[in-house]
Amino acid sequence: MTDLIRYRKDGALSVVTLADPKRHNTLTFELMQVLTKQLLKIAEARDTVVVIIEGDERVFSAGHHLGEIQNYDIQGVHELFEQSYTLKKTLRDMPQIVIAKVRGVAVAAGLELVAAADLAVAEEGSKFGTTGINWGLFCSTPSVFLSKNVLRKKAVEMLFTGRLFSAEEALAMGLVNAVAPVGQLDEMTYELAHHVARHHLEVVALGKKTFYEQWPLDDWRALSYATEVIIRNSKLPETIQGIQAFLEKREPQWQDGVIRTTDIHKN
Repeated sequence: MTDLIRYRKDGALSVVTLADPKRHNTLTFELMQVLTKQLLKIAEARDTVVVIIEGDERVFSAGHHLGEIQNYDIQGVHELFEQSYTLKKTLRDMPQIVIAKVRGVAVAAGLELVAAADLAVAEEGSKFGTTGINWGLFCSTPSVFLSKNVLRKKAVEMLFTGRLFSAEEALAMGLVNAVAPVGQLDEMTYELAHHVARHHLEVVALGKKTFYEQWPLDDWRALSYATEVIIRNSKLPETIQGIQAFLEKREPQWQDGVIRTTDIHKN
């Protein structure tokens, strides 16, 4: 079971590799269970700032395993998609910023994983699509995060044509942050990751929660919420240290990258 993913820690980065190439890294119930468990461990440890999720050399993820769906009864399918929900909720709730590093194909629930990540980098030649409609299974769940990433008409085009979109098209529609030339995916992903990872996890976690909490609110409710957060943020130990460094015209020297408990988001 644990062979379905690989994990390594690289300084302030956690790297999780989907490692089921024979099944094109399909998000089987088992793989999603293992992946969710690993992400929860990373979140709880709080000793890294960024999580990179990647596939193997040929494919990021081909989505859910249609044979598995076909073989399950309705209760089994329900449990499968509950596990899928839990995986996406874990991505959103963990304090680290999650980057999808895409090489090859990311379709259906594989595309959903990319869209649910906070950031994404794709290699030239990668392909994206919500291809379920081609087989009679509309990509309902991928449509949620897809529609949060791209403009409505592009989301509809992707969902209802079932065609594959290039990495350049994915960049233009806002699904990924950057497209790396072949051979430079690692370099560009790590460059982006380190831009985030140089910050203190306490502040990154606060910022991630704030961003997603205010995102669905109207302007004034969002501003009211964000105002309360920034007031409390201003008196965090890390913030006091960072502002002092600014005033002294020097780089802040964070003591560590470990989250300390804070009530900054409490009502």
